[in-house]
Amino acid sequence: MSVSAPRPAVDATTLRLGYGTNGFANHRLDDALGVLADLGYDGVALTLDHDHLDPFAPGLTRRVAAVGRRLDELGLAVVIETGARYLLDPWQKHAPTLLHDDPTRRIEFLRRAVRIGADLGAEAVSFWAGVRPEAVPPQCAWDRLVAGCASVVDAADAADVTLGFEPEPGMLVQDIADWRRLRAALGDPARFGITLDIGHCRCLEPWPVPQCVAEVAGHLVNVQIDDMRRGVHEHLEFGDGEIDFPPVLAALAAADYRGLVAVELPRDSHAAPAVAARSIEFLRAAALAGRTEDEVPADIPGVPA
Repeated sequence: MSVSAPRPAVDATTLRLGYGTNGFANHRLDDALGVLADLGYDGVALTLDHDHLDPFAPGLTRRVAAVGRRLDELGLAVVIETGARYLLDPWQKHAPTLLHDDPTRRIEFLRRAVRIGADLGAEAVSFWAGVRPEAVPPQCAWDRLVAGCASVVDAADAADVTLGFEPEPGMLVQDIADWRRLRAALGDPARFGITLDIGHCRCLEPWPVPQCVAEVAGHLVNVQIDDMRRGVHEHLEFGDGEIDFPPVLAALAAADYRGLVAVELPRDSHAAPAVAARSIEFLRAAALAGRTEDEVPADIPGVPA
């Protein structure tokens, strides 16, 4: 009987860094991937959008295959992100969501994202709830969300794809507690993991950021990383917010997280190459510092007001 070799332990310096293409909106996708590979990133968080692998444009199969070849050529891993602002409706940002009266186009989009993720060998397909429309009662919105997520889970099961559901400030599911409630309502499906945005943790979670990582370690399938301030949902460059990053990266290593840790700066496309270069330098330095954090304390004090 053969015995598998144990996997090497993760430490903060071996975390795999990625960058979101929503921060390269002014670049052709091929060019953005080339820049990120040249900078030393391990992967990319690919937001399906008009100019970056439009899932509704003609020739999807051919275009997905071309992107797959480019990723392979550059040695980049990929996760699929679905937060494009006006892909589904040119008038309303993010509409329709799973909470609208007719979520058909959103569900079709998410099913296509799952298929694209399967074809590209994506580590996860990430999505979120959306903001509850004022005319939709809370219980109705919740029921629609559960039904829509169940449909996406079915598609993910059929395609052998992992889902990362992202709590997003201001949306119907905005924090870890909401995500837990949703997962329970779905029957705790094995493929329904969590996408954790590190900035969101500082923005609104009740725990310090490293403890947020520990709270969801068993279900963590995708990580977005950015700086942020308490109570303000604004994605900031590293060092411009309030997060102490070495303990956060140490917490990810302690959680044995092996997926991508992808920079999420969607409003910085005007200076994308420079921002991406600064970001990877910052995270590498923070990882070296975080390597000395052997474990995350169990008795982390509460978040300051």
